Amino acid sequence: MNKRDFLKLAGLGGLAAAGTGAARAAEMEKEAARMAEMARRVRKPVYNMCGHAAGKLDTVGIAFVGVGARGIGAVRRMAKISNVRIAAVADIQEKKTGLAEKALAKTSHRPVVYAGTEDGWKEAVAREDVDLVYICTPWALHAPMAVAAMEAGKHVAVEIPAALTLEECWELVETSERTRRHCVMLENCCYGFFELLTLNMARQKYFGEVVHVEGAYIHDVFESLFNKSRRHDLWRLRENERNGNLYPTHGLGPVSQILDINRGDQYDHLVSMSSDDFMIGKRVAALAEGDAEFRQFRGKAFRGNMNTTMIRTKKGRTVMLQHDVTSPRPYSRIHLVSGTEGCAQQFPLPGRIAKGHEWLGEEEVKLLEKQYEPEIVKRMGALAKKVGGHGGMDFLMDWRLIDCLRNGLPMDMDVYDAAAWSAVLPLSGWSVANRSGAVDFPDFTGGAWRTNAPVDISMARGGNTGVVGG
Repeated sequence: MNKRDFLKLAGLGGLAAAGTGAARAAEMEKEAARMAEMARRVRKPVYNMCGHAAGKLDTVGIAFVGVGARGIGAVRRMAKISNVRIAAVADIQEKKTGLAEKALAKTSHRPVVYAGTEDGWKEAVAREDVDLVYICTPWALHAPMAVAAMEAGKHVAVEIPAALTLEECWELVETSERTRRHCVMLENCCYGFFELLTLNMARQKYFGEVVHVEGAYIHDVFESLFNKSRRHDLWRLRENERNGNLYPTHGLGPVSQILDINRGDQYDHLVSMSSDDFMIGKRVAALAEGDAEFRQFRGKAFRGNMNTTMIRTKKGRTVMLQHDVTSPRPYSRIHLVSGTEGCAQQFPLPGRIAKGHEWLGEEEVKLLEKQYEPEIVKRMGALAKKVGGHGGMDFLMDWRLIDCLRNGLPMDMDVYDAAAWSAVLPLSGWSVANRSGAVDFPDFTGGAWRTNAPVDISMARGGNTGVVGG
């Protein structure tokens, strides 16, 4: 970090702090310097995990850490994949591990259960019969647990976001490189059927040169923020005390693979803007009147209803991301790909494709879907839809993860993706706090993005991994 960079960021901090007093200004300038240091860090990778293929595992032993809503679904799906042994399940709540045991009762899996204590997961991770740790805990635990698992010699699959701070992003990268253990973020939307179709079309230059992409997570989960029975310790509400894009990867993951991020192109910088919070604070104030558990949140500032973040890449392409989990509006991930010769978009309407001013007709789109049907969908699509999990994309993600581990294949999503996609959360928060000032992206690959080979999960034929009874 040179002096000019520091003054640039520190100056933005000073603008944002105008009228808030010298102490607040000093605090924000200190944060500006810290963010600049993390973003401009220059390092040579200890080992390049992009394209890394670990040794083959005939049977993959799995420890599930966190078996709530997302975790229990993963347990059920994994039980349907052959050459998998569910060795352990861990959760602080015994009722959650009980549900996992019940879900596995009619299978061959008899995991050892670790429940009722905050540290039980450590014993599960340390087991010699565990090869993969599958983490589905509250966000703040993702990075610390992933680091501990890699240090214990295990591969990691971690729910989104993989990290909450730039320091955690760097720690994930450095630990993965040093231990040579995979750290895969469980971004299931990369395995959505339309997302895979557009990835295959982009690879074959149907859209020409891709110029602009868009993604989003617009999902009315407002009531769930206050549901004490589903959210242990109200952690989801607590996370919304942050501002910025708190959940960027559903929209960002698929389009990042289309842009070859970390494998030919790289994020350069972003700017971010949030509306005010028009809903969460009011609901908290009302609940606090009759519920002592909500009084700890009274007077807190919460994220705005809508956040919009713009990213520019090294090659001059642009990305637009949006995030809104409170406003009453239809669900949308806004998967949009725009190129010099055509475009495609899904959400909030069904998938559409265009070569000009008008969308192609239904029959034309069906022909294109057949022509560009991804290999992974040809092989596993029908079964994935039958097993389910967000229309089948959850099962495709889990099957592909096991297939790569069993056959010693490089991962579709590596630790650099986990870090870069998660970094939007702290970077967007800093930009919002500083009047939408531009902030640089860290290069987690240490320059290797220039020569890393692109990954194409749409064409993944895989090895010999099957399903139980199939």
